[in-house]
Amino acid sequence: MKDLAQYGMTMAVVTHEIGFAAEVADRIIFMDHGQKIDEGLPEDIIEKSTNPRIRDFFSKVL
Repeated sequence: MKDLAQYGMTMAVVTHEIGFAAEVADRIIFMDHGQKIDEGLPEDIIEKSTNPRIRDFFSKVL
């Protein structure tokens, strides 16, 4: 999958593997209970989000 991403292949991937997502994603959509909570660049969602649900999730998995 990493090779495909490097060659520009468009993919929609559902994962809890945050390191993988941060490494290969152009953008991340954070969902909770089937609802889109936020969307943006990996660094904005993973490191800079001000959304309490997103911050709580990443405080537990990172």
